[in-house]
Amino acid sequence: MKKTIRIGTRDSELALWQANTVKSKLEALGYTTQLVPVKSEGDLVLDKPLYEMGITGIFTKTLDVAMIKGTVDIAVHSMKDVPTQLPNGIVQTAVLERASSDDIIVTTTNVDFEQPCTIATGSLRRQAQWLHRYPNHKVVDLRGNVNTRLQKLKENDWDGAIFAKAGLERLGYMSEANIKSPSFGGVGEALGWMLPAPAQGAMVVVALENDEFCIEATSKLNNSAAEICTHIEREFLRTLEGGCTAPIGAFAEIFGEEVLFKGCLFSLYGKEKLEIEKTVSKTDYLHFGKECALQILKNGGKELMAQIKKQINK
Repeated sequence: MKKTIRIGTRDSELALWQANTVKSKLEALGYTTQLVPVKSEGDLVLDKPLYEMGITGIFTKTLDVAMIKGTVDIAVHSMKDVPTQLPNGIVQTAVLERASSDDIIVTTTNVDFEQPCTIATGSLRRQAQWLHRYPNHKVVDLRGNVNTRLQKLKENDWDGAIFAKAGLERLGYMSEANIKSPSFGGVGEALGWMLPAPAQGAMVVVALENDEFCIEATSKLNNSAAEICTHIEREFLRTLEGGCTAPIGAFAEIFGEEVLFKGCLFSLYGKEKLEIEKTVSKTDYLHFGKECALQILKNGGKELMAQIKKQINK
């Protein structure tokens, strides 16, 4: 255990929280670690929607390069930001115990959502599901880390902004049971009806495939339930996506010896919705996400994906 494990991370407050969590867990097992923060292109360019930047890997590419160059040994990511196909030579070594997968609407005042509203989000998935439920609303783009987005919400006349609940919890904005805190400056309501991004709320560790020391060390942090559920969700995404960003939601949850999966694909502005809900035995989960995605594609998803790709590439 003499080797120092250099942990690569984005330098946002949330990414550092995640990396420090992995650092603490590894050190508790007796390993020596060092944080190596870097800035990603996704953090630097805030004036374009993510899908216009070629979203796949925008937050992970810099760390991938650092790992391949040998300046870091492992990287810690929000799993929902990680491309479903990892670069050659890099492998997933651990999925930590999952936090809440919920999305949450944050408002600075009480809002009647039955009235016309303006809602902020940089996510096509959140935009589509919100407009499906509230077609009379307007959705505007919102980029930046959690603190930046909260500040932008306070500075604009929007009625609300959508966040991942896990990020707000990790940064201490939701410490009270009623989801209201003076430091938060707003009121949050969990959106139980909105399917999350695949692997939302999960943290993943990756390493070089030939680094036996780091693989052995970090694999001790793996949570099998989180690994199974995120595998299904990401396989569903990979099969549907075909390299194209789209409004896709997915969530798997284990109940006893079975896994319940819910998945959806929306048109960009939420008018069309395709969904699936199925269960599978825990022992048969490996190709289950792909099977669910193929069913969506067969039932109109192929045409909808072609339409989405055409709209995005205009």
